[in-house]
Amino acid sequence: MHRDHGGGIDAARAAHGGERTDWIDLSTGINPLPYPVGEITPEAWTALPDRTAQEALIRAARHFWQVPDGASVLAAPGASALIARLPGLRAPGTVHIPGPTYNEHAASFRAHGWQVIDTRTADTHVDARVIVHPNNPTGQFHGAQDLDAPLTIVDESFCDVAPDRSLLRHALTPGLIVLKSFGKFWGLAGLRLGFAVAARAEVERLADMLGPWP
Repeated sequence: MHRDHGGGIDAARAAHGGERTDWIDLSTGINPLPYPVGEITPEAWTALPDRTAQEALIRAARHFWQVPDGASVLAAPGASALIARLPGLRAPGTVHIPGPTYNEHAASFRAHGWQVIDTRTADTHVDARVIVHPNNPTGQFHGAQDLDAPLTIVDESFCDVAPDRSLLRHALTPGLIVLKSFGKFWGLAGLRLGFAVAARAEVERLADMLGPWP
């Protein structure tokens, strides 16, 4: 099933005219002032990423987000690649995803056989919880009291605008996985790059799901 996530500038131009630079896309939360891209070496296009490059990427991510010692970091081709696989970390059960929020989380859990509760609060025990922090589209922040499910996913794709509100300091909490997105804050959404931060066991299982060339 196709789910629309905004964009579509080419379709808008075809209907109404103008150049891409004439349009301001308010349908996505991507920084309209992208980080300047420097020269890219030919090897970046022609060679598989070697271990040295991947380790350098992880070091940069750990440094920028101040990842706690002992937590592991996994790079993936966009946070969406991680979202699609996260429900497979546990046997299907009941997941609380307070809405309204980014709809890919619920779609992914349903595809894996989970029952989704999308009310603001869940009155019964749940096997997993997903919180988007800050929430898209409401901007609501969450706190440590929301990290109480056996599996808790914290999607911080938009949290770089308020780094002091990040919940990464809790990354070693059992069953907690924090997602980070590179494209939103830096305005480089065409570079599909996302990260998962969690205890080593969770990250190793996700890495196995992604395969050798994430």
